[in-house]
Amino acid sequence: MTETKGSFDERRAHLAAMSDEELYEYFWKLAEKIVDPLVEAGRVYTTPAIERSVLLRMGFSSLEAQAIVQGMVERRLIPHGAGHVIWRLSEQLGEGIRETGLGLVDGKHWEDAVRLFEEVRS
Repeated sequence: MTETKGSFDERRAHLAAMSDEELYEYFWKLAEKIVDPLVEAGRVYTTPAIERSVLLRMGFSSLEAQAIVQGMVERRLIPHGAGHVIWRLSEQLGEGIRETGLGLVDGKHWEDAVRLFEEVRS
């Protein structure tokens, strides 16, 4: 037991002089350091399943979400995020998000969506 206690005392030596506020800040700094790679992975990597899930939470049906995601995969828009593409496109068109998404399901607005994100893909 003394070995464990001694080891603990050694490991906490750099924390001993810190105030509660400093410990609090240090904790959150370390927590961010741990979580940052996960957040970055979420920004960079996505899958059709994740994008369908996003669209379901936006109020689209499973069939609508499937059609939208398939169209985005075919046009290489999926890295931008299905919800993001629909949102930006809806702003450009002056339509509601659902109306824009349903337009995509019906085969409308795809050229506009591709044009909207062309400069980002270049």
